[in-house]
Amino acid sequence: MSTSGVVVRVPAKINLQLAVGPLGSDGFHEVTTVFQAISLFDDVSVKFAQENSGILLSLSGSTSGGVPINNENLAMRAAKLMTEKFDLSTDLAIHLKKEIPVAGGMAGGSADAAGVIVAMDALFEIGLSRDEMEGIAAKLGSDVPFGISGGTAIGRGRGDQLTPALSRGNYHWVLALSSQGLSTPAVYQECDRLREGLDIAQPQVSESMMQALRAGDPTALGAALSNDLQAAACSLRPALRLVLDVGRDYGALGVIVSGSGPTVAFLAEDEEKSMDLTVALSSSGVVAGVVRASGPVHGARVVETL
Repeated sequence: MSTSGVVVRVPAKINLQLAVGPLGSDGFHEVTTVFQAISLFDDVSVKFAQENSGILLSLSGSTSGGVPINNENLAMRAAKLMTEKFDLSTDLAIHLKKEIPVAGGMAGGSADAAGVIVAMDALFEIGLSRDEMEGIAAKLGSDVPFGISGGTAIGRGRGDQLTPALSRGNYHWVLALSSQGLSTPAVYQECDRLREGLDIAQPQVSESMMQALRAGDPTALGAALSNDLQAAACSLRPALRLVLDVGRDYGALGVIVSGSGPTVAFLAEDEEKSMDLTVALSSSGVVAGVVRASGPVHGARVVETL
């Protein structure tokens, strides 16, 4: 062990497509989704701590308010899973510097868990492959493996069975943030309520989206954005409909609620248009905050050795 700690940078994600199948007998929905990792990051540091201190978790950053520091936090659960699986020291200090919105449909907690797995692999020099790390990540939650892979990928099953997607180009996103999060289970329950009595097909990848990504065509991608949870998120948070409308009025190529919401992602034609859209949304008074990002970006990776 040649270092005392490492820092891993992990990206947020948006769902370019989220197709949700019927509720299964196990209480879960089969999904097909297209993830894209974007340039909004948390930094996860893992260091050796004093003997018999146990695993200590601390937080900082603009979106750290209200984030738990106990076993409810996926980063803590990731650390415990790694220590048990590989018989590692449990005297660790984990620090999360958070910029990804919490409960915003951008997988911030899952990203932190992915960051812990990558950090502990590096710190203890375990030598895991990306596939092996993604296998461990899948035990923690459906979005955690993508935090490790990054890029643009198709997720099946519960979203944790990943296949890289052929994608060209760089995409410019403007993210409208909300002052309050949305509960993912509550959004799925509302989705089931809204679809009660309907015949729900098994989820499939959108061919128009795949063509747009292969061509690197932002206009076609904007037209192909889709989210089966969007109606449910808007039902629980009606103000989201106004946010979506404002983005369309200001010339976004496509608008979508990310994941279970409430973050709304707007696809802009280029960097200049994304700056114009950011200014317009900021002055509209309908959103709590606006952030620009681009994608795709890499997954979790070590950026500093301590």
